[in-house]
Amino acid sequence: MTKLGTIRKHLGLTLLAGEDVPERDVNGAYGGDLLSDVMANARKGDLWITIQVHMNIIPVAAMKELAAVVIANGRRPEPEVLAKAREERVLLLGCALSSFEIACRLHEAGVKR
Repeated sequence: MTKLGTIRKHLGLTLLAGEDVPERDVNGAYGGDLLSDVMANARKGDLWITIQVHMNIIPVAAMKELAAVVIANGRRPEPEVLAKAREERVLLLGCALSSFEIACRLHEAGVKR
């Protein structure tokens, strides 16, 4: 298990929403852009790596109790999505790196599966 703050520093992640969400442990990571795939395969405490920025990522992240959603490729959600994330206490993080590069760096940092 790795602390989210450590991962944020290692990857240079930008906080997009969830300013008041307490520090979380990260159990693993899951990369995917198909919501049904994430619902079926992501595990509680995972980081979800995606390029999706639409409203539907929020209920999926909340339902699966994910540690955070990492949005790749420098993409930014609309203000309504950020507001919903804050309301649901879903932590959204941004990164300029690709999903592949994020996954590689997480692996280097010791985050598995």
